[in-house]
Amino acid sequence: MIARTASVERITRETQIKLQLNLDGTGISRFVTGVPFLDHMLDQIARHGLIDLDIEAKGDLEIDAHHTVEDIGITLGMAFLKAIGDKKGIRRYAHAYVPLDEALSRVVIDISGRPGLIWNVSFPRSHIGAFDVDLFHEFFQGFINHADVTLHIDSLKGDNAHHVAETVFKAFGRALRAAAELDPRQLGVTPSTKGVL
Repeated sequence: MIARTASVERITRETQIKLQLNLDGTGISRFVTGVPFLDHMLDQIARHGLIDLDIEAKGDLEIDAHHTVEDIGITLGMAFLKAIGDKKGIRRYAHAYVPLDEALSRVVIDISGRPGLIWNVSFPRSHIGAFDVDLFHEFFQGFINHADVTLHIDSLKGDNAHHVAETVFKAFGRALRAAAELDPRQLGVTPSTKGVL
């Protein structure tokens, strides 16, 4: 089997990011981003997606976390697109529901070659600790724009903002893993009637 791995380095005036991923990993992760709550959420992607993920980021955190969070999403999307390759044999579509106590989220993904984000997530407060929850949307927008996937993210229930965020990221990891998996019944086949994704 061809290794589905990628290393990406993205440098702008606002951020410097180095990212390595292995889509067929075991969930090993290391994060040095300067944004602790984001690191906690990235760990959910790695563990529940069984994606090995290593991210080092330096950003203009003296302003705020916006550029760092968004650019990590962009870089993750770039690495995913590189690692997924020609998409032959993948399942392409997947969904996951994840509960955590009172919270429940659903993520549906299509590795379609077309970026699209449908975001129906509301949080009961604006911050989780020092983290601005608006930045989650920016993270996923950056991801889909560069991964070329369609992503529907819905928070169905939840009174605790931390729980809502965690269910979103766990469900994303699980859906991403399932959609990117190789289907032994269609190895070498592009999962599209168009013949291309």
